[in-house]
Amino acid sequence: MEILKRFWHWLEHLMRIIITWFLRLFHKEISDGQWNAFMQFVKFSIVGLSNTVVSYVIFLIGVSLGIHYQVSNLIGYMLGILNSFFWNNRLVFEKKEEEERSMWQALAKVYASYAFSYVVSAVLLFLWVDLLHVPEFLGPIITVVVTTPINFILNKFWAFKGKKKHS
Repeated sequence: MEILKRFWHWLEHLMRIIITWFLRLFHKEISDGQWNAFMQFVKFSIVGLSNTVVSYVIFLIGVSLGIHYQVSNLIGYMLGILNSFFWNNRLVFEKKEEEERSMWQALAKVYASYAFSYVVSAVLLFLWVDLLHVPEFLGPIITVVVTTPINFILNKFWAFKGKKKHS
């Protein structure tokens, strides 16, 4: 885990140099707070990509073992959320020294957040495909653009929000 954190800090430093240089071309600057919020969203998005891989690989394994595709999809989705919890808890929404947070309560909130997001996704897919006649293969891509910020906000400000420790 320590090697991963060191690599990430190196990558983040390199990204900051490049983005700062680019912004200066337009006479713009980014504050430390803005940078930290941006990088937290980037990390969250990378974890989200890993969830997609985990979910899909488990789906493929399940189907190849003869498990019904809907059951395989559900198992993959549930384990993808568990993957999300693990990495978001360790790398994206780390608990601060002055905070306390119940791991089990945070896990339950993460599952609730993704359940809400799943419902939003289903409604949006219906809207895109059935009402607006967007091609089926584009519907999920458009939906991810909407649901990723929703998931980020729910995870940051609800699921992983710690309480101040009492002195």
